[in-house]
Order: sequence, then structure tokens, then C-alpha cells
Amino acid sequence: MTKKRQLKLGVMLHGAGGHMASWRHPNATIDASVNFKFYKQLLEKAEAAKLDLAFVADGLYIHEKSLPHFLNRFEPLTILSALAAVSSKIGLVGTLSTSYSEPFTVARQFASLDILSDGRAGWNAVTSPLEGSALNYGKGEHPAHGERYLIATEFLEVTKGLWDSWEDDAFIRNRETGVFFEPEKMHRLHHKGKYFSVDGPLNISRSKQGQPVIFQAGSSEPGKDLAAREADAVFTAHESIEQAVEFYRDVKARAMANGRSPDEILIFPGISPIIGKTDEEAYQKYLEIANLISIDDALNYLERYFDHFDFRQYSLDEPFPELGDIGKNSFQSTTDRIKEMAKQEHLTLREVALRVTSPKTSFIGTPEKIADLIQTWFEAGAADGFMLSGPVLPDGLTDFVEHVLPILQKRGLFRTEYESDTLRGNLGLKIPRNRYERDEVINNA
Repeated sequence: MTKKRQLKLGVMLHGAGGHMASWRHPNATIDASVNFKFYKQLLEKAEAAKLDLAFVADGLYIHEKSLPHFLNRFEPLTILSALAAVSSKIGLVGTLSTSYSEPFTVARQFASLDILSDGRAGWNAVTSPLEGSALNYGKGEHPAHGERYLIATEFLEVTKGLWDSWEDDAFIRNRETGVFFEPEKMHRLHHKGKYFSVDGPLNISRSKQGQPVIFQAGSSEPGKDLAAREADAVFTAHESIEQAVEFYRDVKARAMANGRSPDEILIFPGISPIIGKTDEEAYQKYLEIANLISIDDALNYLERYFDHFDFRQYSLDEPFPELGDIGKNSFQSTTDRIKEMAKQEHLTLREVALRVTSPKTSFIGTPEKIADLIQTWFEAGAADGFMLSGPVLPDGLTDFVEHVLPILQKRGLFRTEYESDTLRGNLGLKIPRNRYERDEVINNA
């Protein structure tokens, strides 16, 4: 009997929150972004609820007008390594840039987290959208959008190759014979490409899940192509179920065109549910946070997507300005979506800034309404799971796991116990065979 398909769920550990004014809420922990106790409590709550993964995002450039959480926050690998010691089942996923890192170092860092956590690591491989990132790394100009994805493609190729440096039974560690490892089961990569030259081998072995799970978050054409070739899962964001279904089908089709099964890549739209006993109560909760925003805050938030372009040169109550290619080399898919929304709905600059900063999504309402929406999206082929994208309100995760999750569990849509103690196991993803072991089997056939 075929097991019923179930949701996958993750939560973003986003410090004081992904909203410009989250830290100002009376229930907020104002230093949450650098408060280990806060992260630990959220992780424990998520693991007790049997969520698949906790995710820590990152960026490499800040500005006086940046989101408060971005100004003072933990580096992902550091906080995730600490959290690995206080958890046992939940996946631990962090962002790290392919544009401003080296494959050998990244491969070693995530392999270390994977072993520290006993097979629960995941890497959100990003290309770094902000042009200011180049200023912190002495690399001249920020690579163009298309080139960043070419770099990322080779970066992932190298990293995955390094993760296969050691066959799983290479380390004998036999005291009596003095044999620590079998040399023929150590493999050098000998990679010489356009962007990287890496010999190998990596000085750490594979974990029980084989390799860290690869996540990707770009929704542009190059982003979807990269995900279809290399990613195990995709973080995305859509305002409507129609957009989500289209994206889902597109990425799955691209994966199949690359010789992969559509089940080998999972799609996780981000949602930020706001939950109340009634729809009215939930809407009032939304207003609590939305009303904390000033128009200056909203403009600051909007400007980040456009690489801190100064919108203050325009009238707030005139139509959203024509920007040409501004934003194309930054958050391309997001800026394209904002421009299109403003054009179609004839929005002013003020309206766009406030809407982008405090989006009023359909995921605001009673627990039953939120559960119904999640089920509808899931069964319509819009998602394999969802990311709770840094719950907007301080009690957002608590509200979700106490009031929505039981409904999903009662409907058989979400687990009541973990199936595995690895991230791949819980996501239903196969352990990747070491490429050298596979070659050996083929050669001996």
C-alpha cells in the first residue's frame, strides 16, 4: 500500500523577525538576533512539533537602512553548530554564498556540521544579490546576475565532488594492524575550471546521510535552471496559488529534463501565517505589526530589494516610478514582481512600499482557515511543504504548532513522529551514492 503523501514543514530562525518593526512588538525579545537562548527555545519548540528543518538566512552587506535583524546577527554555520548540540532530529539549514566563498572551505564547513549533527545539515546555496557585497571582499565589481549562476554551478559541482573524497568504508582504524585508512578509497578531485581550481581530497568524510541537503532560493530563469540541476529543495515565495502551481510545475519539468525524478526536488513556498480565534482577531494581530511601520521604514525595506536605490527622489503619492533595469542585478525575480504588481494595480510609491514591507497575505485567519489553505495548496500541486518564513509575530511559531499543526495531523497531512534521524530521511530524499563507489560497481559488473 502506497503511503499517503505528507507535508514537509520548516521554520526560519530569524532573530527578532523578518519585518522592519518586529523588534518593537511588546512581546518581542529585542536582542533575539544575537541571543542563543532565544534560538535554542525556538529550535526546541520546532523539534517538539516534529518540523523537518530550521533555517538560518544570511547576507554579506548591511547599510544604515537595513532591516534591524540584519544589522547584528549570528553567522549561520556558527549558530547551527551550537544548535546541533541541543537537538537530535530536526534538520539544520544555513545560507552561504557561492559568489564570495571558496568551495573547499564551504565543503569542509558543511561536512563538519553534517557530522556534528549526525546527518542533519543542509546548505542554502545563494549567489548574493546585493552589489555592496563586493565591497567587503576586495573582489572589484559584483558579478552580473547571469555570471553569478555560472559561478554557482561550478561551485556546487566542486563541492559535491569534494564531499565524495572518501568512500564510506575508507577509515579502517585498526589498532592491531596499524591501518588507519585504505588509500585506494581516498579520491582527489583534480578540478580545473573557469572559476575554481581545487585538487582535493577534502579532509573530512561523509556523514550518515551521505551529503548535506542542497537548497536553492532563486526564482529567476537561471535560478530555476540551477535548482533543477543541483538542488534537493527550493525555497520560494508566491502571492497566489496560481503562481505557485506554475512555478512548481516549471521546476519539476526542468528537473525531469535534466534526467531527474520530480520527487528528487522539493518545493517550499514561504508563508508567514498570522493566527487568531477569529478572522477579525487575526487581522487585528496583523495591524499590530503593520501599524508599527513608518513610511521611512517602508522605503528602507523596499530599497534593499533594489540594491538600496534612493526612492526618496520621487513623490510618495505619484505612480510607482519607471525604473528600467534597476534591480536586475539584485533580487531579480522579486524586483520584477514588484514592478509588475505596481503597474497592473496602478499603485503609488507609498502603496508599494507599505505593501512590500507588511504584505497582507491570504494566510491570515483562524487555525482552520490556515490549515485549509495549506491543504489546498499542497493538494493542488503548489508545494511539497512550506517554510514558516520567520513568523511575523513573536508568538507566531507557538500559534502555528499549537493550533494549526494538530488540524493538519488529524487530517493525516503531517507526521506525529519523525521517520528518521537525518534530514534526508525525514524529507524522503535518497542518500546520494558516492560517485567512486558507483563507478566501482559499474566496472565490476
